[in-house]
Amino acid sequence: MSLPTVILILLVALCAPALGAYDGPERTRSTDEILSMIERAESGDTIRVPRGLYVGNLVISKPVTLDGSDGAVIDARGEGSVIDVRAQGVTVRSLTVRGSGSSVTGEPAGIRVSAPNATIEHNTIEDALFGIDLRQSSDSIVRGNRITCKDMEPGRRGDGIRLWWSHNCVIEDNTVRGSRDMVFWYSENLRISRNTVSDSRYGLHFMYSHDTVLVGNDLHSNSVGVYLMYSNRITLTDNRMRNNRGASGYGIGLKDCDDIVITNNALLANRVGVYLDNSPSSVDSTGVFESNMIAFNEIGLLATPNTHDNVFTLNAFIENEEPAATHGRGRLMLNEFSRDGSGNYWSDYAGFDLDRDGVGDVVYEPRSLFGAMLAREPNLRLFVHSPAQQAIEFTARALPELRPESTLIDHAPLSSPPSIEISLGGSSRSGLRMGGVACALILIAGACAAVLGSDHGSRSIRTGEPS
Repeated sequence: MSLPTVILILLVALCAPALGAYDGPERTRSTDEILSMIERAESGDTIRVPRGLYVGNLVISKPVTLDGSDGAVIDARGEGSVIDVRAQGVTVRSLTVRGSGSSVTGEPAGIRVSAPNATIEHNTIEDALFGIDLRQSSDSIVRGNRITCKDMEPGRRGDGIRLWWSHNCVIEDNTVRGSRDMVFWYSENLRISRNTVSDSRYGLHFMYSHDTVLVGNDLHSNSVGVYLMYSNRITLTDNRMRNNRGASGYGIGLKDCDDIVITNNALLANRVGVYLDNSPSSVDSTGVFESNMIAFNEIGLLATPNTHDNVFTLNAFIENEEPAATHGRGRLMLNEFSRDGSGNYWSDYAGFDLDRDGVGDVVYEPRSLFGAMLAREPNLRLFVHSPAQQAIEFTARALPELRPESTLIDHAPLSSPPSIEISLGGSSRSGLRMGGVACALILIAGACAAVLGSDHGSRSIRTGEPS
């Protein structure tokens, strides 16, 4: 055997593993082949779909597990929903699903489910009007999916994940990009955990959905991070709402919601950190905002004048252009800004703490003439940080009769940032501990990362503790 022949054989042997690792579809098939597998299977069977590109729509009417981990791709070529689950107890796992229809009248989806107890996990959904659509599908799990909706104007897109009348569901570890909303209609007892939503309209949107927990979600570069409407008894913990700067630009927005608990969240570089519209809406209800980082927003807290019965304590309001504001000439006197002797940290607080007990000896009572003018005429925001703003505030200090009434009163403002641990760009909970100037510098870096959309690395921050 000649030397060139030996070299050729060796090259083929070395390249064979790489050729075998090619993960693209081997050949084009019809979804009728998958349907035949389902028809031959028994209820509860697992069907491993061979690698390949399957063209057409697929209806699942038997409780089976469909596993595409060998590299199966289903493409509807722009017609209807790609996969339609109609049987109880179906699992759809590790498939690439793409090419739903685009007509809003039929609301086609990558995966549509209309039966309870479904598990939709670890799928990649591309070029779909709606990503995953659950209708009357209680006790279902949507986990670890990557969803990209059709490249359309935001108002014409479908929802990345939508639940309608689907109770007791778990929605976790999904990544949604370029959708309209991740929306929950008339669905109760949900757990929404560790999802990432970006470049969409609303990151998480609730309508008439109660008794739900939101934990560890990362919502960035949307128009709104979380918007709760007519939904009660919702708890938000350890979520990150950053760089949500659309027309509304709320990190968290509440409208007519009762008994909302918001703790240990990071609201960074949004247009508005927290927006309250008639929440709570009932006389005997309360809202609790505790240990949240509200930093580098245009407005930290914005509320309608009729907002009442909210308690704010141990929050850190850091370097917001306006710490708090109301629509028009209203005030926030029907809310409490301290509890059990602990108020909030305000980076513009000009008081002092002579006894060094951590609480300022002078109440925090912001009176900004420019802020009052801004509430009546939002276009004046053009002059924020300009000599015009400084001149107006100087005039108000020189002529106290021009100073407006205070927006709020914090009777126990904190003299240093409280201890708050937040995670930026990852799930690690091992925090850096710092306070004072170091804390502010790290938070600025975190806010800049949010604005730039950087998700690289995993780090967390604990504020208000000595280094």
